[in-house]
This record gives sequence, C-alpha cells and structure tokens, in this order.
Amino acid sequence: MNDYIEKGAIKVIEVIGVSDESFEDAVSQAVKKAAESISGITGVEVHSWNARVKDGEVVQYRASCKIAFVVK
Repeated sequence: MNDYIEKGAIKVIEVIGVSDESFEDAVSQAVKKAAESISGITGVEVHSWNARVKDGEVVQYRASCKIAFVVK
C-alpha cells in the first residue's frame, strides 16, 4: 500500500510499548504488537516516554505512541 493517501481516512490509536532494553525498543514493541491485529500501519508518533525505576536503576522503558493506519 502506498504511504500517501489522497482520499479516504486514517485512524489513530494510542498504544504503550514496553521494553526492558531501551526506549527505541519500546516504540518497536508498540508497532510490532499493534501490527498483529491491525493491517496497513502507515506511521507512529511518540507521544511521551517514561520508565519504571527500582533501587535507583531503570528496569523498564515505556513509550506512549500514536499509531496511524488507513481505514478500509
């Protein structure tokens, strides 16, 4: 499918990706998991970042993402 849409509609959902590795991996996890049930994802916008901290160490990275896809 072409990334450019001339007519039609795009739907946006919000998903929080979670990773033990990095913020970038958290974004990848959000897209990967969304793609399991949504086809035609055309873009992702990172809305915010946050992390879980335990004993002074970051133990989990989270990325709140808006995922866009074409409405069929």
